[in-house]
Amino acid sequence: MGILEVKNVNKRFGGLQALGDVNLSVAENSCHAIIGPNGAGKSTLLNCLVGKLIPDTGSVMFDGQSVLGRKPYEINQMGISRVFQTPEIFGDLTVMENMMIACFAQRDGAFKMHAIGSMWKEKDIVEKAEHMLESMNLAEKRDMHTASMSRGDKRRMEIAMCLSQEPRLLLLDEPTAGMARADTNNTIDLLKKIKEERDITIAIIEHDMHVVFSLAERITVLAQGTPLVEDTPEKIKGHPKVREAYLGEAQVA
Repeated sequence: MGILEVKNVNKRFGGLQALGDVNLSVAENSCHAIIGPNGAGKSTLLNCLVGKLIPDTGSVMFDGQSVLGRKPYEINQMGISRVFQTPEIFGDLTVMENMMIACFAQRDGAFKMHAIGSMWKEKDIVEKAEHMLESMNLAEKRDMHTASMSRGDKRRMEIAMCLSQEPRLLLLDEPTAGMARADTNNTIDLLKKIKEERDITIAIIEHDMHVVFSLAERITVLAQGTPLVEDTPEKIKGHPKVREAYLGEAQVA
């Protein structure tokens, strides 16, 4: 049994069947990719995992506990953190302030914006934030406003904020979307480092097959809301149904 178990999940929006009998098992300490063409149901599935949507039927279990009916912050406190497709950071605050907000929320379970000034008096918060920035090679940018950061650094910042929550499962929604190839490769290296150094499971939705095949140990392919096939990257590359539904000859060569 995996750390994340999705069984017979269905979700409809009116007459549209967005997810149909989805089953997914993500092994602990693995990197599992979920791929598929636009409209395949990837984002709908991800939203069911983090409490933004509730399936019509089926179950979603994390470490033996159901996540269904829980609010997103409760699911986060269970040990699941999500990195959004568009970085969710405070652009008008500095890198250090963003990092301290995440550390404060992890410690106290909540945060009020008016408390930013008082955070500097919290020695444990400041020290943890500094450690996180150092570990993610962001320490030199601690006083920069995040709105001025490159897309690659914004992504690194958001991943650092998620890791400060000390998750056991990190969900990544197209983490390299809109990046130049150099930033994409840097993000791949960062995620490999995180995987090596932390007791963490990663589930990733990604269109860039270079990213998928660089990171994933297993891949689930969705098509029209239903799992088409699940296998190792090597077998996915040559699977005829996958080529037909999504990848194309050139993309898996």
